[in-house]
Amino acid sequence: MSDYVIAIDQGTTSSRAIIFDKAGSIISVGQLEHEQIFPKPGWVEHNPMEIWNNTREVIGQALSRANLTRHDIAAVGITNQRETAVVWDKNTGEPVYNAIVWQDTRTQSIVDDLGRDGGPERFKDVVGLPLATYFSGTKIKWILDNVAGARERAEAGDLYFGNTDSWVLWNLTGGVNGGVHATDVTNASRTMFMDLTTLQWRQDILDVFGVPLSMMPEIRSSSEVYGTVEPNSLLREVPVAGILGDQQAATFGQAAFRSGEAKNTYGTGNFLIFNTGEEIVHSKNGLLTTVGYKLGDAAPHYALEGSIAVTGSLVQWLRDNLGIISSAPDIEQLALSVEDNGGAYFVPAFSGLFAPYWRADARGALVGLTRFVNKGHIARAALEATAFQTREVLDAVNADSGVPLTELKVDGGMTANDVLMQFQADILDVPVVRPVVAETTALGAAYAAGLAVGFWNDQDELRGNWQEDRRWVPQMDPAERDRLLRNWKKAVTKTFDWVDDDVK
Repeated sequence: MSDYVIAIDQGTTSSRAIIFDKAGSIISVGQLEHEQIFPKPGWVEHNPMEIWNNTREVIGQALSRANLTRHDIAAVGITNQRETAVVWDKNTGEPVYNAIVWQDTRTQSIVDDLGRDGGPERFKDVVGLPLATYFSGTKIKWILDNVAGARERAEAGDLYFGNTDSWVLWNLTGGVNGGVHATDVTNASRTMFMDLTTLQWRQDILDVFGVPLSMMPEIRSSSEVYGTVEPNSLLREVPVAGILGDQQAATFGQAAFRSGEAKNTYGTGNFLIFNTGEEIVHSKNGLLTTVGYKLGDAAPHYALEGSIAVTGSLVQWLRDNLGIISSAPDIEQLALSVEDNGGAYFVPAFSGLFAPYWRADARGALVGLTRFVNKGHIARAALEATAFQTREVLDAVNADSGVPLTELKVDGGMTANDVLMQFQADILDVPVVRPVVAETTALGAAYAAGLAVGFWNDQDELRGNWQEDRRWVPQMDPAERDRLLRNWKKAVTKTFDWVDDDVK
């Protein structure tokens, strides 16, 4: 009897394998960080081979820590950093270049060129996304245009593309020895190449970008058996049966299956997803339209998404670049050393501003400084930046949906920070609710895989697993909330128009 499902969570800073039981409880975890590579300002890369090697190792860690074998595992689910692009040789398995990470801004000139005919929303009615450096499409084009011989090899049919879900799936199912080259609809919806209505690649858009169709993975549902794990793996012959991009996976793990349900994930960036059911809703307020999930042959569910580029990675930056904290959790105690932000506001537009502004010309700014401000105020301002950005995205969701959210379900590593969560409730003026299992990204991938093989029966069973752990309720005076929001919006405007042609 296979009593567990394992989820591979290939994230921006680490790869993890998490084993879940039927109640959705965590049994064991394996985790390894991978190197963040910054070759030039605005460039962010990962080594795909390091990611794959780490993925194999964390599977071993999770199995050994739970004293389990492949016979105990019913299925494998995959979730991943979505827009991070890998291009590799299908004959050798070797990447032609490092993975270009979703935060990377090197393709802005490609975005500008493509936008000259039709503007930044040239393809938005079809794919749900504006032209932006964020998505996979411009990254593939950059690799084909800039890596010697890549375009010729692609046109000869020798190169594959995938977000990291496809890279992990292909290697896990055999690589050069029959590996499955596929992706799910949620990841496909982040490339700029998938028609939201037909759920197929658009040849005309691929042609505009100069990307051969032969590079693209087959688009499949989020919950079905794609293949089995290759014979030399610890998980050999176990079906790989679920794939969801990380933010859609977190939404699924939060059991936000119905139209009108939403969640906000606090990770490297922040991502608020609002389920619109089987209806495609095009935002008028700076949100993205994306696929939420598709279970087998059932109709797809769509979502509005507010994507924020820099939240948890701002804490990482304070640790690694400035050294004002030695570990990420230290930021809470540092923030508690002061009563408020001391007048300082931190707008972390390191990769431009994502939702709801979509300003590629923005760069990070720390404003409102006086001699009074110390590192405690800066720590608090960094945490508050996450909450302010979430407020602006939630305002956009409320405007698009016409149905204001009455509470916000949250998940991800930063939800362990009480200072941040209380400020989030205060600045939103709605309760913030964290589930018992905060690792909802991996849980969502496990759920998708388990549903495909009958480990779980239906979504009602999954909904029954969800349990509330902690609730924060608003305590802030409305006048103070209004003052803080007014100053935040003023600070945001100071980041605009920073990038000129001669500024990196």
